Amino acid sequence: MAISPTAEGFRAAFRRPSLTFAEISWRWVTGATAITVFFFGFFEYLSTLPVTNGELLFLRTRQPYLVGEVIARILRGSLSLGVMALLLAAMMLGVLWMFTCSVGRIATVRGLLDYFRRDATRDVSAGGVPHDGETDVASNFSTNGSNSLVALVRLNFLRLAVLLAAILGCVGAAILAGFASPNAHPRPGVAFLIFLPLAALICWVGWSLNWLLSLAGMFAIRDREDAIGAISAAVTFCREQTGAVFAVSTWTGLAHTVLFVIATTAVSMPLGLARIVPWRLVTAAIIVLTLIYLAVADWLYMARLAGYVYIAETPEAPLKSPLPAPAPTHGMPVMPVPVQSTIDRDEPILSDLPNLVAET
Repeated sequence: MAISPTAEGFRAAFRRPSLTFAEISWRWVTGATAITVFFFGFFEYLSTLPVTNGELLFLRTRQPYLVGEVIARILRGSLSLGVMALLLAAMMLGVLWMFTCSVGRIATVRGLLDYFRRDATRDVSAGGVPHDGETDVASNFSTNGSNSLVALVRLNFLRLAVLLAAILGCVGAAILAGFASPNAHPRPGVAFLIFLPLAALICWVGWSLNWLLSLAGMFAIRDREDAIGAISAAVTFCREQTGAVFAVSTWTGLAHTVLFVIATTAVSMPLGLARIVPWRLVTAAIIVLTLIYLAVADWLYMARLAGYVYIAETPEAPLKSPLPAPAPTHGMPVMPVPVQSTIDRDEPILSDLPNLVAET
């Protein structure tokens, strides 16, 4: 009976909840740090802006034009400093994400390898035959952690570069679409029709490259490959196991889509009660529902990663004989004709004596 990699991935995520907790830990720590830095920097930046009594008076009028002019006057001269501080914070958070993601991925992938290889060891002790590299579990775990960490940091750096390239590509697509709608003859519909397919193509290419680089991290840990070798191994893995990889990605993607729809519906309920329920209660409900959604999404990601690891660790099925079995005749089974695998040395055509065939 064929074993589904998707089912094995979900089974591993159920049996090893500690791996999901490890994934949640590094993701949420990085996200909480980013949110804290953003709000701290935002309020600190607001505290440095000089506001006069006259500007306060214009702000209290709540007239859109006056409020806009006052805000532009307040931000004039200090907006560049805020942008520089935001870029510096983004760079530091990117470095933090590269290292936390690398350490977390090493922990989760090694845990999955240990889970599947222990199962393979139990199958061998029960009478099975291990495939190449599975006879000694301890020897397979003698990996060089520093080499894996360096390779993962490089792969994550490439993922950040892909994200930055995708953002710049979308900006370039917006500029290119703007040429079709000049100020003299504005045509926003044409500009939108030009921008939408370009942005969709850029996002799809960026998502594909990010997925491939994320998958390559598994081989950097499993096979101790460097960054280039891990990318090559990931491409080979996708080419040789296209059906299994597509099945795991599709089923986990559908599960994530259903989860997103359920979470969106659940969040809309407290928003609909915002006029009759205190805003603090509504905010708390939205935060709790968002955290639940993120936790289940991380669990689904761990199930998908477990499916990939299972595909990489599962031995291939033995090859079948290319010669079909002969059909029985009149109810009597027909014995297969043995195939001669050796060379008949008495065959005259193989003799090195000239004219031997003519003499016989």
